[in-house]
Amino acid sequence: MKNRLPVWFKQDIPDSIIFQKLRLLSEFNVHTVCQEARCPNLSNCFKNAKLTFMLLGNTCTRDCRFCGVKKTEANNLGLDKEEPYRISQIVKLLGLTYVVITSVTRDDLADGGAEEFARTIKLIHALDKNIKVEALIPDFSGSTNSIKTVIEAKPCIVAHNIETVKRLYKALRPKASYPVSLNILSQIKEINSSLITKSSLILGLGETENEVIETMQDLRKAACDILTVGQYLAPSINHYPVEEFINIEQFVRFREIGLNLGFKDVLSGPKVRSSYQAEEVYKTCMTLS
Repeated sequence: MKNRLPVWFKQDIPDSIIFQKLRLLSEFNVHTVCQEARCPNLSNCFKNAKLTFMLLGNTCTRDCRFCGVKKTEANNLGLDKEEPYRISQIVKLLGLTYVVITSVTRDDLADGGAEEFARTIKLIHALDKNIKVEALIPDFSGSTNSIKTVIEAKPCIVAHNIETVKRLYKALRPKASYPVSLNILSQIKEINSSLITKSSLILGLGETENEVIETMQDLRKAACDILTVGQYLAPSINHYPVEEFINIEQFVRFREIGLNLGFKDVLSGPKVRSSYQAEEVYKTCMTLS
């Protein structure tokens, strides 16, 4: 069957370690993209204390058809000012040394939530300045000031996901812009040329191989350093359907193409996601610097 889930997506059964972390997140009222976007790596990552915290609540103002995060058209969702502090306390309790923070897109906020990113990074660094924090940001509607706000908080990586090829943006990301996303990555480098940048592609949405390669080339023109490439899984029957399950050999091929294009590292595989093996990838890039 075309849409039968391949065997490599089987997950580990959650154990007591995973449930302990889920309880902690619930007690602190902290969200992770791992849970909200129904990531296939949740069990393995949570078991190894690799969490991607999600700022600005758990409801997005965009309507991307592939994403499992809750959506709304509300103009004012409010802002939980204590959320950054609670995240920092979980970082402390779990003894994390590498932290990934992302957020929903909040078009109702003047700065898109940039200040909350900055506050979270600073609070984590206040625990221990040696903790590395990777920020996976939304497009902030293209705001240079918002990008600067995040960069000035000194994350070790700033990531922004292109998600899919240009042709599919209208169908999949009607409120987003392919050129704006590329420009976000370019602006990061213009503001701080030494800062590592990162982006992500999800496949199986109907894109062609040539379109994937063209997107990789566009990302390199934007001076993107790291690329992750993974398989799309529809969060529900109401989301955009999976058009194709990409085979392992094709993922290997895309990794080779990406490295030849000049990316410092390319993670490419069915279960790869934006923050998959984030710390390991960061360390790889640092050895190449």
